[in-house]
Amino acid sequence: MSVLVIAEHDNKTLNEATRAAVTAAKKFGGDIHILVAGQDARAVADAAAKLDNVSKVMLAESEPLGHKMAEALESLVLSVAGSYDAILAPASTVGKNFMPRVAAKLDVMIISDITAVESADTFVRPIYAGNAMMTVKSSDKVKVITVRPTTFEKAGDGGSANVETISAPDAVATSSFVSEELSKSDRPELGAAKIVISGGRGMGNGENFSMLEKIADKLGAAVGASRAAVDAGFVPNDYQVGQTGKVVAPELYIAVGISGAIQHLAGMKDSKVIVAINKDEEAPIFSVADYGLVADLFKAVPELEEELGKAGY
Repeated sequence: MSVLVIAEHDNKTLNEATRAAVTAAKKFGGDIHILVAGQDARAVADAAAKLDNVSKVMLAESEPLGHKMAEALESLVLSVAGSYDAILAPASTVGKNFMPRVAAKLDVMIISDITAVESADTFVRPIYAGNAMMTVKSSDKVKVITVRPTTFEKAGDGGSANVETISAPDAVATSSFVSEELSKSDRPELGAAKIVISGGRGMGNGENFSMLEKIADKLGAAVGASRAAVDAGFVPNDYQVGQTGKVVAPELYIAVGISGAIQHLAGMKDSKVIVAINKDEEAPIFSVADYGLVADLFKAVPELEEELGKAGY
């Protein structure tokens, strides 16, 4: 058996989600190959070659691949797919964009957002906003899978695979890259942060998120938000944690003024430790919290900031 993992990266550094996908691939048994598709991405390929249990890395480069165009990625993956029993990619924006296309062209099902590999043909994935887990058994000749990176351990750097350069086939593209705007922050990226502090509708307005930002700066944390806070215009869309936002599983998740709707819980309930601050003692967030504080956030958060200062943060 051989498994292909599509690397997640920004053409400069290898994303931690790739390490999780490699761990999932290991559970299949057999050889693990990584495909790095990008532009000027040799550094990414070299990093991928160091991952545990990886026997080969393939590097394909072109301008469309550098911009993660779905047509280009689809054509590239299909050009090498015949050699593999399974094709895995992180369940990221990029993975969710091109992997269904690959599955359709191979005439197989897409097995999305898996959280466990029980065997080479049996997988577990969440349904109903994470309120139930489905076990899926596939008889397809090739398994096309996206992996939820927050539920798998990250592969280490004990490998020494060879890097092979391959040609990127011409894609029949009906779309073209125009531009992109990336938000920049000195704080950790939300999906990779070890600590996340999120605010909900209870924050009242966007200006009050500055209270959470002060805590985040002290703890080296990322700032998130519930969909209600995003829809209300308090913060940008890229802050959103939940079923329709980003799925996170940090070591510490602090929910402030968040009631705990099903959609939000689906995006953070796998966090190692969950702390909730809410004045409503009946709020659903307390059902998943390890520590809960029933209090007015406008009093509790400044007190938390003060105590962190006393502790040297």
